[in-house]
Parts: sequence; structure tokens; C-alpha cells
Amino acid sequence: MQNPALLKYQQTSIQTATPAQLLIMLYDGAIRFINQGIEGIENKRYDQANLFLCKAQAVIHELTASLDFKYPLANSLSQIYEYMIYKLMQGNIKKEVPFCREVVEHLKELREAWKEAIKLADSSSTAKEINQHA
Repeated sequence: MQNPALLKYQQTSIQTATPAQLLIMLYDGAIRFINQGIEGIENKRYDQANLFLCKAQAVIHELTASLDFKYPLANSLSQIYEYMIYKLMQGNIKKEVPFCREVVEHLKELREAWKEAIKLADSSSTAKEINQHA
């Protein structure tokens, strides 16, 4: 059973997070779940592997659901997420770690790209605010 204080902290973190922070949390969660799934496969704890790989798929489905298709990038991301789900399913069915590791690498790359985009957007909006107040 989890610590109630930790659960409260986690709930508060999610409820007060910006959309950008939530996006990064989703990527972090998917990566963590896949790594736990990999550990399950490696230890031949297939019930654990299945549980965590399914959780990772649910997070990726959530990432897909959050896409705004008025932007062209959304179509590309949707296809990438679809590919990741397929690879996770293959890793889970075949109990083969390389499928899962590939998805982790893709998620890490996307997470870093989003972090950089968020940083640029934040610095751009800060510059606009400074210019408006000048």
C-alpha cells in the first residue's frame, strides 16, 4: 500500500501542473511503466510485464487523445504513437525486450524535444511580456 502523504502530494502535483508539465509527466510515466515491464520480462514475471506494458499503452493512448489535429504535427505524432503501441503489444505478446527498449528510446527523444519546445515557448512568451511592459 502506498503512503497516503505521497498519494496526496502526487494528486496535488497533477492538479496544479501546467499542460506542458502534464505532457512531460505522461512521457515520464510511460517510460517508467515500460522499464517496469522490461524488468518483468527479464525476471520471467510475465504478469508484472503485462500489467506495466498495458499501463504504458494506456498512457500512450492518453497522449494520442490529447493531440489537437488542427496542427499538422498531430497527424505525425498520432502515427508515431500508434507504432509505439504496436511495438509494446509485440514485446508483451512475444516477451521480447528489444521491442520495449525501442519504444523507450522513442519516448525519451520525444520527451526531450517537447522539453526544448516548452523552453523556447516560455522564453518567447517571457520576451513578449517584457516588450509589452516596456
